[in-house]
Amino acid sequence: MAIFLILAPYGVFAFLMLVTSAVLSVFAASVICLATIAIDVARGRSVKILAAGSALVFAAIGLYLALIDPALGTLGVKLSVDVGIFVISLGSMLLRHPFTLQYALEAVPAETAAMPGFLRANYIITGAWTAAALLMAAANLVLLYVPGLPLWTSLAVAFAARNSALYFTKWYPEYRQIKYGTPARALPDAR
Repeated sequence: MAIFLILAPYGVFAFLMLVTSAVLSVFAASVICLATIAIDVARGRSVKILAAGSALVFAAIGLYLALIDPALGTLGVKLSVDVGIFVISLGSMLLRHPFTLQYALEAVPAETAAMPGFLRANYIITGAWTAAALLMAAANLVLLYVPGLPLWTSLAVAFAARNSALYFTKWYPEYRQIKYGTPARALPDAR
């Protein structure tokens, strides 16, 4: 359920981009980000860097579309979202607080969080999400500059990048536990 809440704004954004305007899509995604923040706060959890940053990214893009350039194309909007998520993810690592750490600290016992390698594992998992965002942005950028490519190529890259990051997020803690005896769960289990 937690993974669903974390990824819900992006899924809604992607779906709405297919059936409605970009402005409505980004504002709806921003509202969903704010709703996930409200759910966390209601449950006594911390406000997450990813949710707050994503709410700001979606709202900023929506305001840009509504007030400055309503003609920005679908690929431009998707590229803007991907770059925003990349900046949030990379920025969290540069600020020495990888965004997955907040989820991990709420999902594991304190003794697990204190184990050697726990923080490093979160950097590695956040790095996987950063790489996925970069790949999705690159795919949209290529489509902008090579308009003859079919749209499905960008969708295929986005699907593969996101699902690879999801798989890695689940696999890597299990791998660490087997190899080092160190559980390092970064995001709550999707089961």
